[in-house]
Amino acid sequence: MNGPPYPCGRCTPSAGDPHQVSRRWFLQQCGVGLGAIALQGLMANDTLGATAAADPLAPKAPHFAPRAKNVILLFMGGGPSQFEMWDYKPALLKHDGQLPPAELLEGYRAAFINPQSKLLGPRYKFAPAGGSGLMVSELLPHTSKMLDDLCVVRSAKTDAFNHAPAQLLMQTGSQQFGRPSFGAWTTYGLGSESRNLPAFVVFNSGKNGPSAGTANWGSGFLPTVHAGVEFRTVGDPVLYLSNPEGVTSELQQSTVNTVNALNRQNLDLVGDAEIATRINSYEMAYRMQASAPEAVGVASESQHVLDLYGVDPAKPSFAKNCLLARRLVERGVRFIQLFHESWDQHGDLKKDIVKNCADTDQGCAALVTDLKQRGLLDETLVIWCGEFGRTPMVEGGDDGRDHHPNAFTIWMAGGGVKPGLVYGATDELGFNVTENPVHVHDLQATLLHLLGFDHKQLTYRFQGRDFRLTDVHGEVVHDLIA
Repeated sequence: MNGPPYPCGRCTPSAGDPHQVSRRWFLQQCGVGLGAIALQGLMANDTLGATAAADPLAPKAPHFAPRAKNVILLFMGGGPSQFEMWDYKPALLKHDGQLPPAELLEGYRAAFINPQSKLLGPRYKFAPAGGSGLMVSELLPHTSKMLDDLCVVRSAKTDAFNHAPAQLLMQTGSQQFGRPSFGAWTTYGLGSESRNLPAFVVFNSGKNGPSAGTANWGSGFLPTVHAGVEFRTVGDPVLYLSNPEGVTSELQQSTVNTVNALNRQNLDLVGDAEIATRINSYEMAYRMQASAPEAVGVASESQHVLDLYGVDPAKPSFAKNCLLARRLVERGVRFIQLFHESWDQHGDLKKDIVKNCADTDQGCAALVTDLKQRGLLDETLVIWCGEFGRTPMVEGGDDGRDHHPNAFTIWMAGGGVKPGLVYGATDELGFNVTENPVHVHDLQATLLHLLGFDHKQLTYRFQGRDFRLTDVHGEVVHDLIA
């Protein structure tokens, strides 16, 4: 052999036959090794074209041309009652106080009610709205005015009848903890266009925390860089953004640079994706000290916009979170989730649903209107949903409804869905879907399709098999796509 036996020239194995290349030596030391390739990527210019190793959130191309590039998920945690909002049932009002047909309850599993629970008619008035003439509740005066921009699905259904499993199924495609959320799958597939803000941001409002906890926006077995980052709406949007006394920006930058240099050395040695996540987190946290306060500074909005949403900049609210969602979309954040856990009306339905609608109706309508007038709605997919609906039978005396997975209503806007469409139907009592059922997995497959993905091909290999958001189920509902 002419020349040195190891052309890379960096070093040779320390033991054994000098012509025998060990796998460990190759990975750790050779200039063309996987670790070195990752390090070279990490030290490349910080641009939108950076490699996944250098930046796991760099923008990526989907499987085909997407209709939407951003998502805002308005999640009404607890299960909003379709009977007081979207699914008008005159027969339910007619038979109020009567027992439902016995055959209707055969094999039915409920969380709390028993077979002696009587039917409960809608507690509020409905009126036709929009070009479709859909009957909409008087509790939704703002949303009903922009019905022609919505795609209303009255035939959604799920498999779970308790909150945490149903939230997990809606968000992760499984009733068990440990799977990535829809937001995490979105950033895994598309990356982010924001260099100074997280790819996936979460806001919480309502009187309760989410039943399934942070798993609603978790990364599961995906790299943790894809998990949602919860923003606060009072004080710093993220804790510890402000430096403690005595720590200058220069000292902090020097510290971050030093820590990340050590992390890059470790990444070169072991190639663990979580180290790349850690590097990204340190750098993102540093950039967010300037970008995050500006992004949540709604006081800079015009009074016209504040009035549109009904927002007081000094007070936290769901409507303020809607305005923040629009601001984050403008700044390239890929996925924003607004979680409002207040809809579990086992009792006090009539009083509590009035408050819930008052808290959310104007903000939801303003968000769609604002996105549309700014030219952002076509590329932003807005989804309004809960984990399930409510029963047509009463619970809690005469003023409550139990969890109901068989049929409930959701709506979507923008991002390639058909505006002004009313899709699906339920029986005269609203108990079961009778036309165009849309299972949770079908909804997930459709949403991924709008983002440019074949839901069967967007996978991640874990514990010996390929996982996907829709598990082994789901069909794209093309009727919902414009």
